[in-house]
Amino acid sequence: MAVLCPECDTPIVVDADEVEEGETVTCEECGTELEIVSLDPVELAPIEDEGYDDEDLARDDEDEDE
Repeated sequence: MAVLCPECDTPIVVDADEVEEGETVTCEECGTELEIVSLDPVELAPIEDEGYDDEDLARDDEDEDE
């Protein structure tokens, strides 16, 4: 079954019989890592970066300057 990448609308083929919820796939077009959040119907969601965000990086830079 093909599902559309939520970021760029490129079709991504996902065989629901071969994967499990929570697995990840990567969109070949835009490179976004996607989590399989549902199998019936198949739904994909971008994986949120749990690391630093831009504000954290700016704060770290300020701390180093002191």
